[in-house]
Amino acid sequence: MVSKNQIKFISSLRQKKYREKHHLFVAEGTKVIDELYRAGLKFYEIFSVEKLSGIPEGMVTYISEAELKKISGLKTPNNALAIVHIMVVKDFKSKGITLVLDDVRDPGNLGTIIRLCDWFGVINLVCSPKTVDCYNAKVIQSTMGSIARVNVYYKEIAKFLDENKNTPVFGAFMNGKNVYTTQLPKEAILIMGNEANGISEMLEKMISNRITIPQFGNLQETESLNVATATAILLSEFHRTIEK
Repeated sequence: MVSKNQIKFISSLRQKKYREKHHLFVAEGTKVIDELYRAGLKFYEIFSVEKLSGIPEGMVTYISEAELKKISGLKTPNNALAIVHIMVVKDFKSKGITLVLDDVRDPGNLGTIIRLCDWFGVINLVCSPKTVDCYNAKVIQSTMGSIARVNVYYKEIAKFLDENKNTPVFGAFMNGKNVYTTQLPKEAILIMGNEANGISEMLEKMISNRITIPQFGNLQETESLNVATATAILLSEFHRTIEK
């Protein structure tokens, strides 16, 4: 049974200020919950309409599909919803490629980028304060559990770059050196810009290496690649360098 107070509390966690206040976030779907559990995250409460494989039954409150619809943020609820404690982020330590996001606003893009970091072994993701919150429900849904394996930091990017002056900085631009012919280091900072405006002018001045993904097609109306797609291509190229 889900009480009115529980429904109200879960609903409040859709807002960043309440997630920060309670240090909790909402995760939906059996796969996402299973990934977070196996990664060792601490759960506040789990609601499910069915038995969850691998998760002790004593941790689960079983509810009806009608009740799940009342607490779910999805149009089609996915059998289970969990309230999870926000992780304490470790102190930043530079290692390999550090990905930096300059005001990425779309939750789906951020979620996909976190999954890409997990796939390519990028353990540090630094986000500007205006980048969408990584514990936004849509972001969590898109990460499919990868949020548990990537350190996400929110910092003023200019200050972060100043603190890491000895690490080469690469930025993704429409007009830069062809990434396929550029010598890429094994340790670097890679900056990806906002979906509409790219990398800000202030940060642009701090980037010593401008790189681009060349367009091979003839579509003149194509302005740029989606930021998550571009991130996948660039991380793949950096990874190729690491493997050499």
